[in-house]
Amino acid sequence: MESTITRPGVRRHKPASRRRRSALRLVALAVWLVAGQSAAQTAAQTAATAQAVAPPIRVGVLAYRGGDHANAAWEPTVRYLAERFPERGAEMVPLDLLGMDTAVQAGSVDFVLTNTGNYVELEARHGVTRIATLHSARAGASGAAIGSAVIVRADRSDIRELGDLRGRTVMAIDPDAFGGFQIAWGAMLEAGVDPYRDLRELRFSGFPVDRVAFAVGEGEVDAGILRACVLEELAAEGRVDAGRFRVLGGGASPGFGCALSTGLYPDWPLARLASTPEELAKAVVVALFQMPGDHPAAKAGGYDGWTVPLDYQPVHALFRSLRIGPYRSLREVSLVELAREHWEWLAAGALALLWWAVHSLRVEHLIKVRTAELRAANRDLRHEMAERRRAEETARERQKEMDHVARLSILGEMASNLAHELNQPLGAIANYARGCTRRLETGTAEPAQLAEITRAIAEQAERAGHIIARIRGFVRKRAARPEPMDLNEAVRAAILLCEPRARGDGVAIRPDLADGLPPVVADGVQIEQVVLNLIKNALDALEGAASGAPPITVRTGLDGEGRVEVAVADRGPGLTGDARSRLFDPFFTTKPDGMGLGLSICRTIVEAHGGHLWATDNQGEGTVMRFVLPAATGGQRIAGKEPRHAV
Repeated sequence: MESTITRPGVRRHKPASRRRRSALRLVALAVWLVAGQSAAQTAAQTAATAQAVAPPIRVGVLAYRGGDHANAAWEPTVRYLAERFPERGAEMVPLDLLGMDTAVQAGSVDFVLTNTGNYVELEARHGVTRIATLHSARAGASGAAIGSAVIVRADRSDIRELGDLRGRTVMAIDPDAFGGFQIAWGAMLEAGVDPYRDLRELRFSGFPVDRVAFAVGEGEVDAGILRACVLEELAAEGRVDAGRFRVLGGGASPGFGCALSTGLYPDWPLARLASTPEELAKAVVVALFQMPGDHPAAKAGGYDGWTVPLDYQPVHALFRSLRIGPYRSLREVSLVELAREHWEWLAAGALALLWWAVHSLRVEHLIKVRTAELRAANRDLRHEMAERRRAEETARERQKEMDHVARLSILGEMASNLAHELNQPLGAIANYARGCTRRLETGTAEPAQLAEITRAIAEQAERAGHIIARIRGFVRKRAARPEPMDLNEAVRAAILLCEPRARGDGVAIRPDLADGLPPVVADGVQIEQVVLNLIKNALDALEGAASGAPPITVRTGLDGEGRVEVAVADRGPGLTGDARSRLFDPFFTTKPDGMGLGLSICRTIVEAHGGHLWATDNQGEGTVMRFVLPAATGGQRIAGKEPRHAV
C-alpha cells in the first residue's frame, strides 16, 4: 500500500530548505493573525454551548502498515490537537483505503490524513478539501516526498530496468495505492511495460506493506512495488536486510534521502470534509502551523511540520494518463472514434461475423438432424433398458425359484429323518394320552398325575411345533432380507436340521463356534441354507462308512482380514482333480441322484453377500468347505444385542 510515514527521528536539513520553511511559517502566521480574531470571536460566541455538547475532533488516518504502526506514527499528532482543543479533545481513527472512503461518505470523521492519490479520489468523489500538506523530513527540493521504489533481489542480474519486468511476476500493495502502485504504473508505461498486459502475473498483497518486501526476499515474486522510503524504514526497524535488495533505476531526487524508481509527488495532505465547520478547519490549520519542527509529534511521524497546501496538479496529470480516479470516464471511447481508429479490424470482424452466421445456420441444421437421430436412439435405448430390466427381474425370480427348489430338495432328501424326528414327540404324546385314558377308565387317575401327564404332552407338542416351525421357515418362499445377524445362530439352526440324519448315519456333528464374533449383514435363511447344504454334502461323503466314523466339524472364527469364516470339515474320500476344477459348475455332481445345483447356488448366495466360497483338502484326508462374509460396520447392530468383540 502507500504511505507518507518515514522513519521517526530522521531529518535532513539544508539552509535553503530552512529559509523556505521560515518563509512558509511567516505566511502561516499572517494567515493566523488575519483569521485569529474572527476565530476568537466565533469561539467566544459558541464556547458556552460547545464546551458541553461538542464531540471530539475525529481524524481518519490511512493505516498503510497496519493499526499499530499508524498509532505509533500519528497518535502523538492527534494528541497534540487534543491538547490545543481541550474543550473538545481529538481522537484518531485508523482506516484502510475502503474504510477511508466509507468513513468520508458516512461523515463519521471531521478530517482525513491520507496518501496523495487517495486524497485526489476523495476530492473528486466526496468534495473533501486539503487545508495543509505534510512537510516530510525527506522531502526533495520541490517539497514533494512521495514516489515509488521497484525492488528486486540484489542477486537478480537479469532485471536491471523497468523494461526488464516484461513477462515477470510483480507484487504491489493495492490497485488504489498511490506510492505503492499507481506512480510505478505510470513509470512502467513510460518504459513500455503495461502491468495489466505485459507481466506474467500482477499480484496485490494488501496491508501491511511489509508483505511485498518479504515476498521479494523469499523469491515468491520477481519484483515488488513499495512507496519510496518504506524499504529504508523496514531496514532501520530490523525487519529486512537492505543489502539483499536493489531498487530498479536506483536514482534519487536532490534533497530526497531514499532510492527512487520514479519521480516525486506532493506529500500527504490533511483534508477537511465538506460537512466540517470552516471555523474548526481554520483553528486546526493554525494549530498545526504553530507546531515546532522538533515537537515530539513531528519526530514520531518523521516529518518537519506542516505547510500550506501544495499543488496537486501533477497527481491529476498522472491519473489522467492512467485514466483512473476522476478520469475513469476517459476510458470510454465513442463508436465513431473506435470505427475511425480500428476500421481494418472492424471490417475483418464483420467478415468473420458473416462467416459465423453462415456456419451457425449450417450447424443448426446439422444439430436438428443429429437431435432427431439421438431421439430415435434414445427411444431404442429406453426400450432396450426396459427389456434388460425385465430380463434381470426374470433372472432374479428364477434365482429365487432355484433357491427355493434347492431348499425343498434338501428337505426332500432328509424327509425320512425329519419324519423320524417328528415321530418321537408325536409318539410320546400318543403314549401319554393313552396312559391318561386308562387311568380315567379304571378310576385310578389322580389329579397330580394327570397334571404331570398333560404337562408332558404340552412339552412334546411344543417340541414338535418347533421342528415344524424350523422346517416352514426354511422352505418358505420369500424375498431376501439382509440384516445384521449372528452367524453362529444360522450355523446352530442348520445343525439342528441335520442332526436327525446324522444320528441315523451314526455320524456326530461337532460344532466349534467362536465367541464374540462381529455380526454380518445377510439373509439368515439363505446363510442357513448354505451351511445346511455343506453339512449335508459332508454327510453324503461319509455315507456307507463303518460305525465309529470320524465326526463332521463345523467351525466359525475370523480370518486374517477380519472377515467372519465358516468351515465344514469331513474325513471322507476327498475330491479328485476333475471334481475340484468343476465343483461349482451348475449341474455337475458326483452323486448318482444329485441335481448338481447345490454348491452352485451356495456360491451365488455367498458372493451376493460380498463373500467367497471355496474348497480345500482336510489334513490327512477329506475335504474342508469354507466361506467368508464381511463383518458389519460399526454402525450396524443386531436387533436387541450389543456388539461383541473377539478377544
